[in-house]
This record gives sequence, structure tokens and C-alpha cells, in this order.
Amino acid sequence: MTNPQNPDAAKKSTITISPARAAAFEILERVALTDAHSDDLLHSSRLTDLSQADRNLATTLVLGVLRWQIALDALIQPLLSRPDIELQSAISTAIRLGAFQLRYLDRIPAHAALSESVELVRHAGAPHASGMVNAILRKLTRSEPPRIPLVETTNALAVRLSHPTWLVTRWQKNYGRNAAVAICEYDQQPPEQGALFPQTEGETENQLPRMDDGSRLVAELAAASHPAPQRIWDACAAPGGKTLILAHRHPQADLLATDISPRRLRALEARLKPTAPQVRTAVGDAVNLQADEAAFDLILCDVPCSGTGTLGRNPELKLRLQPADLSRQAVRQREILHTALSGLAPGGRLLYSTCSLEPEENEQVIAAALARAPKGIQQAPLDPILASLNLPAQNLLRDGCLRTLPGNGFRGDGFFAALFIRE
Repeated sequence: MTNPQNPDAAKKSTITISPARAAAFEILERVALTDAHSDDLLHSSRLTDLSQADRNLATTLVLGVLRWQIALDALIQPLLSRPDIELQSAISTAIRLGAFQLRYLDRIPAHAALSESVELVRHAGAPHASGMVNAILRKLTRSEPPRIPLVETTNALAVRLSHPTWLVTRWQKNYGRNAAVAICEYDQQPPEQGALFPQTEGETENQLPRMDDGSRLVAELAAASHPAPQRIWDACAAPGGKTLILAHRHPQADLLATDISPRRLRALEARLKPTAPQVRTAVGDAVNLQADEAAFDLILCDVPCSGTGTLGRNPELKLRLQPADLSRQAVRQREILHTALSGLAPGGRLLYSTCSLEPEENEQVIAAALARAPKGIQQAPLDPILASLNLPAQNLLRDGCLRTLPGNGFRGDGFFAALFIRE
């Protein structure tokens, strides 16, 4: 990790950086400086050689810093001698790592969090900043956690729960203040294991993937929406969890799984091979359906989206997302849905879904699709499909569509789904 341009920087101290903190620092820097995702990096070779304890700590540090980065920056900024200055990425990352441990991890000794954060800066080739890092973190050890005011503005709420203000403002408008607070609070906790679908007799862990309840619910709704489909298309299939559910529920069907990314499709194929080798796969853009691949009885259209329903699982998304991204995603989603609807056979069913909480990517896409839908296409309520799965509609349905809100009576990611049929 030593900067090759300053090889002696690490020799000026006898403090050793723990493997977990070194790995966490490197991963956070990758996330900050590239478009890499924390989930991929935390499952990469960087953590393979670490002990289980170090892997657990590195994961806690990475996801914790990303979840709380907005709140951490608000704590750190007033402590800078020049609050308006933009710090070098490595310096910011080291300070955030230290501040997260001091503020949110009770079992970490303060001296370890402080001294190793200072050492990380030295190893990153910025020894000139070690004094500043040390001073800021020492100030944090002496400061009291901020109190929640009796009357809290939206901006103060967003900072306290470490979310972009513009996003919290939207959620308040669309779902109400209490629901917005619950979503933010849920996002700040480690994701929970699915409990909505307990394993049934004849199902083994090797057959069905472990999935978040929201994601699993979408796959089960799609599978249950048609009693006996002969041809199925999973239009945006990677990473393949929903494909496995479809293959398991309809083993005799001809199932085609496509994805625009060759890399992601290869990973999907490896995932399908042990238990669903019958699934056909192809690299393909869902907006360019081939004529010989039309007339499907069942289509799952789980489109790429902003991912605002999965911020607890993918915390760096809220640091990268901008308001303009929502309309950009919606354009692509409308194109995919329109093409997929044209591929439905008579009597066919299509489930459109996203892991977004935003109307532009959900209800507005549905309305646009119906306005230009091929002849015979209409929307159908999901109420009877949900009832067939023996699941209560409370907290799951909104105007006949699936709408799960994290932390609002639902312990899973936020998903939207709408059902179309072709007469």
C-alpha cells in the first residue's frame, strides 16, 4: 500500500496497520475513485487470505463507512482548520475510517482506531497530513454525539441518517414523513436474511438461492402469474437469482435468460449450471428482441434501475446517485418494457419490476407503456397472485401493484412490480 514515489514514508513509524483496516482502506479507495461496487470487492481475492475475524471487521468497516459517510462528513467538516478545502481522497478515507470506529463501534479501542488511521495516511503517501488526521480524530473522541432536536428539518434528518437531502425530500413527498424516516433507518442496518419464504419440504438450499425477501417475492410472483408456461424469457437476468426461481417452479419450460453484459452473463451461467443447466442463455439487449424469440408465455422484465430500494445492501449508490439519473433510467426502462410486451404470446403474462422507490421508474413507466402498448395488452392486479402464495396484501400492495417499503412493515429491500396480460 506504500506509495512507490515515497517508499520511506512507512518507515517513520513502528505502528502496524491491521490486515482488516488495510483491506478496508483499499476497498473504500476503490469505491471512491472508480465505479467499483463494495459488494464485488468484499467478495474478491483481496479478502481471501484474511482470517474470518479480519474479513468480518473489514466488511463492517467498509459498509459502515459507506452507510454513514454523509453523517461522518458532517461531523468532520467543522473540525477542519479550513472547512472549505477539498481533501485528497486518501486523507478523507482515513479520517472517515477512524471517525466511524470512534462514533459507531463501541468495541474498537479508541487508540487503535486513531493511531492506525494516522498510519494509513502515511502509508498512502501523505505523511504531511498525519498531524491533521490525528488532531481531528482526537477532537472527535472528546466531543459528544449530536442530539436529535425536538423539531428536525428535512436536511437535518437526512444528515443524521446519512442520506442525500434530495432523496429524503422525495420520499417524504411520496410516502410521508414517518415512512421516509423508517426507510432511512432501515438502510443504516445490515441487511436481514429472508424470512418471508421459509424452506418447504423437498426444497434444499442448493436448489433455491438465498435472496432478500423483496427480490424473492418478485421472482415468486412472476412464476405464479402463469400456471404452465411453455416458453419463458428472463429479459435482464443477471445475477440469476430470479432465473433460478423460475427454472425451479417451471422445470419443463423452455427458459431463455438474457443480459446485455457478457461478464455478468458468464457469472449467471456458472450459477445456473449446478441446478438449472436446462436454461438457455444469450448475450442480448432487451430492447432488441429477435423475431424468432417472440411469443413467450411468461416474461420477467426486472429492469436496470436506480436501486434506491437497496441502499442498505448497496450503500455507495446513495453517494453516486443524482436526480437526473432517474429520468435517464426511465427512458431505458420504457424501451425495454415496450419491446418485452411485444414479445408476449396470446394469454401471456409479463411482470415488470424494479428495486427502485421512485415513481419515474415505476408507476410512470407503467402508464407510458399502456399508452403505447400493442393490441390486447392490459394491466392486471397482483392481488390474486399474492393470495395464491398465501401472503397478506397488507404492506405489500398499492393500487394492485407490488410496493415494498424497507422498514415499513417489511423487512427487506424496496421493490415495485406490475403485471401485464395479453388477451
